Amino acid sequence: MNEYAGPLLLMALAGILLGGAQSLRTGGRRAAAIVCLVIAVLAFAGGVYLIYG
Repeated sequence: MNEYAGPLLLMALAGILLGGAQSLRTGGRRAAAIVCLVIAVLAFAGGVYLIYG
């Protein structure tokens, strides 16, 4: 089970960043929201890669 701790933490970070991106978008900071969204997608993809790769 310990081998899944890192990927799950990356996916949790991706969820937090996704919420931050939504908050930034509603606040009118579109460029910052896009950057935050890209980082969230990369974190989620990294977690999936660590589990299945």
